[in-house]
Amino acid sequence: MEWYLPVIWAGVIGTAIAMYVILDGFDLGIGILFPFTRSESERDQMMRSIAPFWDGNETWLVLGGAGLLVAFPRAYAVIMPAFYLPVIVMLLALVFRGIAFEFRIVSRSKSKWNVAFVIGSTLAALAQGVILGGMIEGIPVRDGAYAGGSFHWATPFAIVCGVALIAGYALLGATWLVMKTEGPVAERARRQSKILLLAMLGFMAAVSLWTPLAEPRIAARWFSAPNIYFLWPVPVVTALTAFACWRWIEQRRDVPPFLAAIALFMLGYFGLVISNFPYLVPPSLTVWDTAAAPASQIFMLFGTLLLLPFVLGYVAFIYWLFRGKVREGESYH
Repeated sequence: MEWYLPVIWAGVIGTAIAMYVILDGFDLGIGILFPFTRSESERDQMMRSIAPFWDGNETWLVLGGAGLLVAFPRAYAVIMPAFYLPVIVMLLALVFRGIAFEFRIVSRSKSKWNVAFVIGSTLAALAQGVILGGMIEGIPVRDGAYAGGSFHWATPFAIVCGVALIAGYALLGATWLVMKTEGPVAERARRQSKILLLAMLGFMAAVSLWTPLAEPRIAARWFSAPNIYFLWPVPVVTALTAFACWRWIEQRRDVPPFLAAIALFMLGYFGLVISNFPYLVPPSLTVWDTAAAPASQIFMLFGTLLLLPFVLGYVAFIYWLFRGKVREGESYH
């Protein structure tokens, strides 16, 4: 049982991260797309499309961070010093974004809050991508502690990952608007979705080529026998999913493009898991190296598994309750 506990916790944390990327990704994408609107009424419509959901979406980030601290304290002790600056930027960006969201509703002059909302959304996405890129490249560890500098994460690859995540979140936001809005907002989002889909595919291809060329351990994972015989469907399925997303956008479908965009994110996420598991702190510390005592993991696992159905039920209820499209002039407040 002790051998499986870290794997179970890795699955819980991985699920929380995936849920956060999907759910908070599209509302961060709304903020990224804000500058491309033409009027305050259109921005109001975009905000109303995410008003019932955005704060609950960030719950998954808390679960992921708290789970890492409780289940893998040694990994937490290495990862946090390695990414102090981008983590602080991300948290502050999310805070200012939330403040801008709430104050924009009651403010007479919305322009300043619009700027804060855009900057908060974009910086949060950029910081998350930089952290992801830094994790993929690896964290220097000596005697179980972080051995790098304050800016070890600031590499060209990490910056590319940050920009890629901005494009990816914008794609989720655009396809969300196609699904949830009508009129000029939806039509513009439909056009933006095609451009952003191409941008995301370009970034996915760049990262997919960059990582095996720069990291021999990743190249060995993907291209050595017998792994290559089992893993070749991943890029093929990704290409087919992207083609389906493009076709559904052209066919003016509402829901399928958003689902296809989610599928693209999950395929990319699955690829990262394949490249790095079981390393929680690549390329040196595995989930077993960094795991807490089994008693602590079991205690927290019971509490998490008890509460998780309620969280999932709440999420499902909210999305069902506020289903349907948001029209201009409507409000949830």
